Amino acid sequence: MNKLIFPIILLCIGCAENHKKSVAEEFQPFHPIKEVVLDSLNHPWSIAFISNNEALVSEKDGNLLSVNLSTKEKRTVKGFPSDLTDSIRAIHFGDNSGIFEVLVDPNFKKNKWVYISYAAKKDFGTTTKVVRAQLNNDSLINHETLIEAAPYTREYYHYGGGMTFGADDKLYVTIGERLFWERDEPPLPIAQDVTDKRGKIYRINPDGSIPDDNPDLGPNAIPGIYAMGIRAAQGITVQPDTNTIWFSEHGTIQGDEINILHPGANYGWPNVTSGKLRSSDYTPPKLEGVDFTPPVWFWQHTVAPTGLTFYTGTEFPQWKNNLIVPGLSRGSLWRFQIDNETIKSAEELFLDDRVRIRKARQSPDGKLYILTDEDNGKIIEIKKQYKL
Repeated sequence: MNKLIFPIILLCIGCAENHKKSVAEEFQPFHPIKEVVLDSLNHPWSIAFISNNEALVSEKDGNLLSVNLSTKEKRTVKGFPSDLTDSIRAIHFGDNSGIFEVLVDPNFKKNKWVYISYAAKKDFGTTTKVVRAQLNNDSLINHETLIEAAPYTREYYHYGGGMTFGADDKLYVTIGERLFWERDEPPLPIAQDVTDKRGKIYRINPDGSIPDDNPDLGPNAIPGIYAMGIRAAQGITVQPDTNTIWFSEHGTIQGDEINILHPGANYGWPNVTSGKLRSSDYTPPKLEGVDFTPPVWFWQHTVAPTGLTFYTGTEFPQWKNNLIVPGLSRGSLWRFQIDNETIKSAEELFLDDRVRIRKARQSPDGKLYILTDEDNGKIIEIKKQYKL
């Protein structure tokens, strides 16, 4: 009996020692560092993981790519819709058109569906379009149009194009309002008009049909509208522990926000903003009986927040369930601590190494990546370095 007890006691002591070591490592001071995984990209906008190392990457000013982050191999996916507008900024330097979000279906391994948002052209105008197609080797086949946010206009701004699948397996899509100057608004602002497809967030089934439990916004409302009052939302993501959907919003003069998505909510643009309007001579019309939903966070300076994500990996235990928000303006990357639906603290990372960032995304095995405009475009992994 004693011979058996002695090694068990030693084993338990060893377990305790290992536990103390792991706890000590977990809370050992560190700082995050950047490690370039893939470069020579053309302004990457989004990444959708097929496995830990294989992914689809959308280039805002290029192609849809199939990449391997381990071997560094990248191939152009064939069969992209032919109505993609050419984003060479020949018409206007601030042209925002191109390829935006790419997502894979929650059941991708079985059905091979891929979802893409991009700037589509027709005649002399463009608009935001969402399609799905099946990935067959490195080609897209069996294309289906899910959303076409007509009208096609000569405004090359604020397409939106953010997409995510909710915990309900519905597809949520942000569509921008498209105007540069508020003075160009019609009498009823675009984002406040339920008969206009622009300036809204949509909730649809994966095949483009409309869920029966969508909010009722009136008999004349565009089918699929889930929320309205949107200016230029690019990032949208799901909070894993609560299934709450969060989205980022671009203001004009300041006014950048983080919002929580609620069915039927009106986020106020252009009647309400946490910043200022670009057109100082424009006064929005008074809308009677309308309740506006305030943001859960807004910045006092311009950030231009983009593709945000919640972190659930193990590299940074202190960041568990934190919201990671990248920005184009000033090249910022933010970490928010969340308590339910309240932001409790905010930290800006890499103050000494700012670079324009379009997306933060976590791989299936918990690695945190950012997509940057640095040297035209890189995929960078955020890693941990212990402080000495």
